[in-house]
Amino acid sequence: MPKNAQHKLNRLNTRKIISKIALSICLIAALIAIVILLAILGIIVFKGIGALNLNVFISDTASPWDNGGLRNAIIGQVILSLGAFLIGTPFGILGGTYLREYAKNAKIKAFIRNVNDIMMSAPSIIIATFVYAIIVVPSGHFSGWAGIVALSIIMFPIILKTTDDMLSLVPDSLREASAALGAPKYKTTISIVYKSAKLGILTGVLLAFSRIMGEAAPLLFTSLNNSFLSLNLNEPFPSLTITMFQYTTSPYPEWQELGFAAAFILAFTILSINITSKIILNISKRGEK
Repeated sequence: MPKNAQHKLNRLNTRKIISKIALSICLIAALIAIVILLAILGIIVFKGIGALNLNVFISDTASPWDNGGLRNAIIGQVILSLGAFLIGTPFGILGGTYLREYAKNAKIKAFIRNVNDIMMSAPSIIIATFVYAIIVVPSGHFSGWAGIVALSIIMFPIILKTTDDMLSLVPDSLREASAALGAPKYKTTISIVYKSAKLGILTGVLLAFSRIMGEAAPLLFTSLNNSFLSLNLNEPFPSLTITMFQYTTSPYPEWQELGFAAAFILAFTILSINITSKIILNISKRGEK
């Protein structure tokens, strides 16, 4: 065999060996991640589902010696999450629409997208500290409104990026055809572009919503918590995530059980939202084909 051919064969064998090693490492890492995930879910299900009963949903949190539940925390979490949803969703969609459809300066668009990426990767505790400084400190007290603002800030960059990406997938030919028929820009955006990208945008909104459903740090710095059912957003507000943290780390077995019940409810809710978003995304992909 010629020397050059032998050299190529040796290089090919070396690449095959390196490829097998890399694939083996990836497989091992994936298996470790799956085992850890299943262990976490297993503990939550094993300890959480046993603590679930009707009283968890109809009674408020109480002392360790009383038969308390999580009604106030569940309702508070829903109110905070929906409030953030109502604020963060329209601003995120409008921001993504501006970037994709209306912004003309390439440098400004690149700058906004870079800042948005930084906000997406920023730890939630930083956002919590920011909201604490601009709302909680000036007002002199924790409040549900501060928690809603913190959660909406977390939602905003996720929805903005998803909207920007989904609108970029809409063919320019649709925009040009609409313009050729005399439709104004806003009409084209609402009737043509949004309609084509609605499932993708909805997926991003659901993913952002599932993200804030499990956040604890932003609420710890803003809405704090409340052991009683309250609908007054101007005072400390109850939340399921903070209650879960406080109960699972408490020395009382009764509270620990309720803490794992809260963890099970949160995990099941977030998992359901993520599965729904995946289903919507798959429907969107099939529609494109």
